[in-house]
Amino acid sequence: MTEERDDIVVLTDEEGTEHQFEVVDFFNVEEKEYAILLPLEEFDEDDEEGEALIFRVEDDEDGNQILVEIEDDDEWERAAAEWEERLADEEFEEDED
Repeated sequence: MTEERDDIVVLTDEEGTEHQFEVVDFFNVEEKEYAILLPLEEFDEDDEEGEALIFRVEDDEDGNQILVEIEDDDEWERAAAEWEERLADEEFEEDED
């Protein structure tokens, strides 16, 4: 029996290959919601392994949440800065313990 996990999503690349990702965080920036995904498998040597990916979370016409690639550089920079700040805050809290 396969165990289903709510924190795992499968995305399909341009070649039709499926990749599994763990959803590690959700956060908001300027009234938009973003998700941080970490790959569960290794990619090709040309890709950076283990690098977190940022997607915008939107609702489709049926009201289902979908992940959308961020194409605007400024939007991506704002989301990445927020994620980095959240990571720094977590590291600071861990150092206090």
